[in-house]
Amino acid sequence: MKINELQLTNARQGHTIHNTEVFSKDGRWIVYDTRNDDTQIGSTGTIAMVNVHTGETRTLYQTVGQSAYGPGVGAATFSPVADRVLFIHGIRNADASRPYGMTRRTGVAIDIDHPGHPIFMDARDITPPFTKGALRGGTHAHSWSSDGQWISFTYNDYVMEQLARTDSTVADLRMVGVMVPGQVVVTDGGSMENNSGEYFSVAVTTVTESPTLGSNEVDKAFDECWIGIDGYFRPDGSKQRRAIAFQGNVRDTEGRTVTEIFVADLPDDLTKEQDGQPLAGTATTRPHVPVGVVQRRITHSMAGVEGPRHWLRTIPDGSMILYLAKDNRGIVQLFGVSPNGEEPRQVTANPFPVQGPFNSSPDGQWVAYPADNSILITEIATGNTHRITQRFEEVNKPVGAPNWSPDGKTIAYNRYVSEEDERFLQVFLLTTNAKIVW
Repeated sequence: MKINELQLTNARQGHTIHNTEVFSKDGRWIVYDTRNDDTQIGSTGTIAMVNVHTGETRTLYQTVGQSAYGPGVGAATFSPVADRVLFIHGIRNADASRPYGMTRRTGVAIDIDHPGHPIFMDARDITPPFTKGALRGGTHAHSWSSDGQWISFTYNDYVMEQLARTDSTVADLRMVGVMVPGQVVVTDGGSMENNSGEYFSVAVTTVTESPTLGSNEVDKAFDECWIGIDGYFRPDGSKQRRAIAFQGNVRDTEGRTVTEIFVADLPDDLTKEQDGQPLAGTATTRPHVPVGVVQRRITHSMAGVEGPRHWLRTIPDGSMILYLAKDNRGIVQLFGVSPNGEEPRQVTANPFPVQGPFNSSPDGQWVAYPADNSILITEIATGNTHRITQRFEEVNKPVGAPNWSPDGKTIAYNRYVSEEDERFLQVFLLTTNAKIVW
């Protein structure tokens, strides 16, 4: 098996690819933002894409009035079914007193045939009495469902953040949300704090400031993924068509925080409110989940999820959720668990830890990840592992998650390239000429 590596970008700037869905639906383009460091969204103003065959780059969007304080853009993803990219966009009035932040961002899309024309996806309304289908803070790390119809994200609430300044019993707790097609109109009044959106947005996880010790209550829901191409099968053979797997922080019986795997089963209609629990929240309560959302904890472990930050991933039939945890040697490895909550299974058994986020191949047979300053792939069914890059020096090691192309024949990944006394994050491609992929 011969692996070919190509440095796709060369400009003296950052080229950060997101942790998922960076290839266009035909595999010809990779979208990126121009950060040279993961922490720089607020000061980054450009979304661009690069052609995998020619190396041509095209600017898709540039912010207006960009400064060190915002607005900022980043974490761009391609729709799996349309020539549209979606990315984080800071609130447009950002300045030194109102900088980019977790509660001050939204999701903006660009159709690649119409660069420079932003489409605000999720509506934002921080003015009481708030608007059903709009949120009141910041959405982040957007992820398309496989049919390109629904979008998941993590969310932080501006209203609760402000309330927490005067009420010690309140906190801005991270949640997971979903947006679905359906225009939501919000009045702004020229402040640029609020905006209308093309999608209807809701929170789909329930969080609480003070989880009961030893319970399934969480005070943070985060770093989620869609389960399967079209859901998963329950033990009775019935199909749950749409569901999210997410990481949730619980408190064990001694009060220690442990991160466990949860599932949120979603109804087909996310617009229905529970009595007295408005989807948009109130001046003193965060947004409530719609009728029909069922939140379940599926792992119960001593140490929980561990290792570098990562987003959960599943295989196409939805039967396995992949995550990181320490094995019995104390080494961070990949594990898998059924959304039905069966016993977890260890997938990798390397003598070194997984170093970052990962992605499963489109056929569900392989998982690609950074480890030992390299990119590795492991066959999920057998644990057979291959190192598919050289082992790099620490300063130039792979960064972030390797991304598979839609046909599974190419992997894109980031690593730094040193030029004189500077380093620039570049995009690399790995391909194989083998008849059987990888």
